[in-house]
Amino acid sequence: MSNQPKLGSNVIIGEDVIFGENVIIQNNCIIEDHVRLGNNTYIDNNCIIRHDVSLGDNATIGANCILGEYQMDFFKDHGYHKHTLTIGQDAIIRSGSILYSGSVIGDHFQTGHQVTIREETSIGDHVSVGTLSDLQGHCKIGNYVRMHSNVHIGMQSQIDDCVWIFPYVVLTNDPTPPSENVFGCHIHSFAIISTNAILLPGVEIKNDALIGAGAIVTKDVNEYEVVVGNPGKVRGDVRNIKDRVTGEPHYPWRYYFDRAMPWNGYGFDEWFKNLGDDTKKMLFG
Repeated sequence: MSNQPKLGSNVIIGEDVIFGENVIIQNNCIIEDHVRLGNNTYIDNNCIIRHDVSLGDNATIGANCILGEYQMDFFKDHGYHKHTLTIGQDAIIRSGSILYSGSVIGDHFQTGHQVTIREETSIGDHVSVGTLSDLQGHCKIGNYVRMHSNVHIGMQSQIDDCVWIFPYVVLTNDPTPPSENVFGCHIHSFAIISTNAILLPGVEIKNDALIGAGAIVTKDVNEYEVVVGNPGKVRGDVRNIKDRVTGEPHYPWRYYFDRAMPWNGYGFDEWFKNLGDDTKKMLFG
């Protein structure tokens, strides 16, 4: 059953909109047709929620956001084309962000300000995308992925679980620009891509690899390898790197760091042993 939301001034509500309990919509918002807003949804001023968007419970949408933005077929005839956008529960989408239609996003999703996520993107649970970052669509992002500000993820990229991507990283996809060829990068679980690194089209970064700041990665990187420089070259094994503060080992990082990770508070090994075989294979396959 649809509940009665609390509306600010100049709010436009379309047809077949379903409201959960305790929905608050502030001034000058447009909620188009066939939208579902879960319980405890808060939508700030000047937002547009386009057709066929579904928001899970406890979502907070900052001012001036657009959810369900048009795909290219709209511009051919300015008509209605059904493309759903589904976002799980506990989302925090900060002001100025634009999320295109045609994507599925999991629970506990967060953006910084002015983030763009293009169509046909699959995003898992507990993913954060930093301010001014740009995901160019047709991408697959796993769970517990952390992207900092000003990150560019090229079309058809794949990023597996528990990957860290730091500011100003670029994942490219066109080997002979400009062309119609697209080869997305693939970053495997537990890899770290440091600030200002550039990954060239089709590059594969294996589990637990560390790409140094400013590196330009031109070929695949194996597990545990440390790659730095331009062009990027292997300079060591992450397991030999010491913490600069304590002098103790720090990699693989999952054994020494747990903030915002699923093993927070009780350690990676304890968490890992309770996973199913398929999940374990996915993480280390």
